[in-house]
Amino acid sequence: MTVEILPVPGIPEIEPGDDVAAAIDAGIGRAGLDLRDDDVLAVTQKIVSKAEGRVVPEPAGGRADVVAGEAERVVARRDDLVIVQTRHGFVCANAGVDASNVAEGFLTLLPEDPDASAARLRASLAARSGADVAVVVTDTFGRAWRRGLVNVAIGAAGLPSLVDLRGTKDAGGRVLEATVVALADEVAAASGLVMGKADGVPVAIVRGAAASAPPLPAAELVRPPEEDLFRESPLQAIHARRSIRRFTGDEVPREALTEAVAAACTAPAPHHTRPWLFVMVEPGPLRTRLLAAMAEAWRDDLTGDGTGDAVIARRLAKSDALLGEAPVLCVPCVRMRGAHAYPDDERADAEREMFLLSGGAAIQSLMLALHAQGLGSCWVSSTLFCKQETREALGLGDEWIPLGSVAIGRPGPEAPPPRPPLDVSGFVRFDEP
Repeated sequence: MTVEILPVPGIPEIEPGDDVAAAIDAGIGRAGLDLRDDDVLAVTQKIVSKAEGRVVPEPAGGRADVVAGEAERVVARRDDLVIVQTRHGFVCANAGVDASNVAEGFLTLLPEDPDASAARLRASLAARSGADVAVVVTDTFGRAWRRGLVNVAIGAAGLPSLVDLRGTKDAGGRVLEATVVALADEVAAASGLVMGKADGVPVAIVRGAAASAPPLPAAELVRPPEEDLFRESPLQAIHARRSIRRFTGDEVPREALTEAVAAACTAPAPHHTRPWLFVMVEPGPLRTRLLAAMAEAWRDDLTGDGTGDAVIARRLAKSDALLGEAPVLCVPCVRMRGAHAYPDDERADAEREMFLLSGGAAIQSLMLALHAQGLGSCWVSSTLFCKQETREALGLGDEWIPLGSVAIGRPGPEAPPPRPPLDVSGFVRFDEP
């Protein structure tokens, strides 16, 4: 198999509304080239975006607001660099907003639908040349764990963006179990060898890279969230965790729960203790008994303080909807075993507060670990107000102090939006030396 990469120079500056296919066709003719069946035409995102009017003035304060408008979520941030996921699903620096090879004071944005852009360009080129060609729209992305940029496919038409080789045999006769080749990315990377940033070559013909698999758009290259093991940076994960109050009915793997408990047990605690217990309660008689005991205790407390029946009913219904329907209900507890005995009340109270604080830290670590595994959670104070009833329902000794409840499950379709930016000036104080 031989692959050729043929640069197409001389493409004029593209303006909004220009016919990119006509410009490419003319450039191919001037270069003495031709298009043949099964050729793949690699086209830089920049000329596609320009033709589609995806060019905006750069704000006086910089591109941050433009990037935020193009981003669906922040993946990682450090100083002025922000890695985001775009609405297309691409994870890249600054949402693909770029100032290179564009007029001073302007920025280019990624095409609205790069696969559709590739399909339109392919149809127009086929009509002009009569050749059955494929088109890959390329952009340069950085890569996690590796330095440098490489061309990748953000749009594709007429070729399989992915070639699934699972079930076929390698050269030694072994059956492949995990090999899915990103053909569109391989074509894009190869085209980058002749399309340097300063070369003025926005188009290349890649010849000899055809595949017999059915066409797939570049959108298929985007890894689904449920397969993504590196979805957020550790710092961003803390910001991104939200309280989830609606869950799907999907089962929560016990391995995920034990992994979260292991993370929770890294929380700081006094006197080298690990004073926690996480009781996982799935739907069934135990859950029913626990919620009934809690509801009776709340009803007695609320009735005693004069709360009306209608208010009590609403509160209980709201609680049942969350705690009763969650696939897993976790009751975190802490005990004072290992605490020092102090003769005075002040230090004894401080000792008790230390253990309670360690329980709160463990709960936060638990919920962050659940979030890191794609699970949602919501802490509610519930069992704090009916400790004895909770202990009796769960068969716990009097030493255990229930610290509320954590509803756990896979987030429902109506997940809360990302947190808005927070002005922390009211929450932090820096004392000058």
